[in-house]
Amino acid sequence: MTLFITALLILLVGSLLSIAARKSSLATLIGTLSAVSATLISGYIALQVLLSGQALSYSALWSVPGGAFTLRLDPLAAFFVLPISIITLCCALYAGPYLAHEGQQRPLAPHWFFFNIMAIAMLLVTTAANALLFLAAWEAMTISSFFLVAWDHHLEEVRKAAWLYLLAAHLGMMLLVAMFILAGSYCPSLDFSDFGPLAQLPLGMASLLYLLALFGFGVKAGLFPIHIWLPNAHPAAPSHVSALMSGVLIKTGIYGILRVISFLPPAPIWWGWLMALLGAGGALYGISLAAQQRDIKRCLAYSTVENIGIMFLGLGFGLVAAAEGHPTLALFAYAGGMLHLWNHALFKGVMFLGAGTLLHATGTRDMNMMGGLLKRMPLAGLLWIGGSLAIGALPPLNGLVSEWLIYIGLAKAGSALGGFAALMPLLLFGLLGLVGALALVTFSRLIGICLLGEPRTAAAAHAHEAAPRMLLAMAALLAGCLTIGLYPQGALRLLTPALAQVSGVTVGPELALAVAPLGHWGLLLLLGLGVFTGVLVLLRNLRPQAQAATWACAFRFPTPRMAYTGEGFSELAAWHLLPKIMRPELHVKNVSGVFPEEGHLSQTSPDPVLIRILNPLFVALADRCQRLRWLQQGKLSIYLVYIFIASAVLMAWSLWAGGQGGG
Repeated sequence: MTLFITALLILLVGSLLSIAARKSSLATLIGTLSAVSATLISGYIALQVLLSGQALSYSALWSVPGGAFTLRLDPLAAFFVLPISIITLCCALYAGPYLAHEGQQRPLAPHWFFFNIMAIAMLLVTTAANALLFLAAWEAMTISSFFLVAWDHHLEEVRKAAWLYLLAAHLGMMLLVAMFILAGSYCPSLDFSDFGPLAQLPLGMASLLYLLALFGFGVKAGLFPIHIWLPNAHPAAPSHVSALMSGVLIKTGIYGILRVISFLPPAPIWWGWLMALLGAGGALYGISLAAQQRDIKRCLAYSTVENIGIMFLGLGFGLVAAAEGHPTLALFAYAGGMLHLWNHALFKGVMFLGAGTLLHATGTRDMNMMGGLLKRMPLAGLLWIGGSLAIGALPPLNGLVSEWLIYIGLAKAGSALGGFAALMPLLLFGLLGLVGALALVTFSRLIGICLLGEPRTAAAAHAHEAAPRMLLAMAALLAGCLTIGLYPQGALRLLTPALAQVSGVTVGPELALAVAPLGHWGLLLLLGLGVFTGVLVLLRNLRPQAQAATWACAFRFPTPRMAYTGEGFSELAAWHLLPKIMRPELHVKNVSGVFPEEGHLSQTSPDPVLIRILNPLFVALADRCQRLRWLQQGKLSIYLVYIFIASAVLMAWSLWAGGQGGG
């Protein structure tokens, strides 16, 4: 554990030295070296804990009342520390060249300060063994990520996205504070090791703590329908920060839920159904909106809502199966949900970093302003295609492995359970299949519109290949996707200690046997694709070069206006598969008159939950609060009266509570 503390100190020293650096190049060097070296150490330690299954602990004096600087790196914590370390390392490598041009215009020291602080906070959140330390790290993670989201604060949309994120995060924080205060009232201290009495709570109180944890942590996790900050914050942040937040920061919310559930009595079945149904709804909702976005980072943000939903579906159904007395089904569901967390961290890291290379090369996030980039950015384009195959759950990459385990769990449950309980898993099975089909539409659209065809703007025509370090970061993450896809048994072996801790069941060989054929067939598919590609290249080299342009329906020179737009590509899914409330909004200016002005047709896809439900609710609450402004008199004498009344009420309540206790 001393090495882990050393990693935290390296990050802290790196953040302080980078903020003191006057030159952006020096700040980048310090920030990158400290982040890379520290995450190599923390990742190595997490790997050792997962391989051995043994927990590590550390404790130091802390003068905060009720607090203790106590850390515990058990398998569940290590399960999260490992992806945090990997994604942070790759994002730190990527950030230097990505921000190099910007560093010539303004100092990068604040960026590296908050980047390293966020890394420290994430590592502390997953290892804190005291409630006060956990909440302090959670708040540090929120504040540091807020400043990173608001990096381009000169843009109004960025400021709005950052404030929405901060508001949502602190609403969730209020629920977490209430949960820990309530939990602490039943325990001798706020150390997690003293939370044993929570396992003896009556069902009503345990359910209240569960709901506070589910929605308090769910805000950070992007759980539907409290995901509202996520689709705005991810596009606003720098691309490597988006990758870090989507890849691992939001997963700390899942960690919090799993940790709190481990303190509580055995979960009743409705806890699992609530989590599973919210996850299923979020998966379908997120991918439906992702298929309509023309902003590539906003598309990836809604895809994050989808994948978080898949994780909650797996974990929630694991709770259901455990409550029904089917430990094997629970193992499949838990394993699928937890492995999908690792998989999503890897392929969403590739996708957001890839989106950053396209943005860096073209200056836009609008897919309709791109086109033809694969020819100009072949390496970045191929890596982005690989990430799209992984996120689309196509072999031989990793996305299929975790979803396959969830599919098996749901299918087996359909035959093992009876009555209504048997119908629900089969319905969820079909819904997950629909989500997968929409994911294929979404990412084939993303690849085709951005990378293929002809450039639609001058910026796209003059796009340049990404810097080597940016490509290296993407390639490392894609290699992880391919490794899990070809050797899923190895990933499950690492997952086993954490899975046993979450499920409470000894993990047998059934999981490895279920996924082993995926690796074998994936390897054969990869070899077949390699041979097929080699043959195509050989034939292309042997074929004589074309002497004229391809015939294009009597148009001699194809133009960008002849290509599909992103909206046109997904029109069938958007207008014929989705309910009316989920369809995009059209803005039309028709051509009319003898000498008509230019017509206009555009399409937007706002978030229905935010626009139709939450915004009107917030406006109504703000209106009610405005009516209470008469209380703000601005006179000292009036405020002293307020203080006197509040003190009198508190004294009366204390006397009454004391009398009740004495009685």
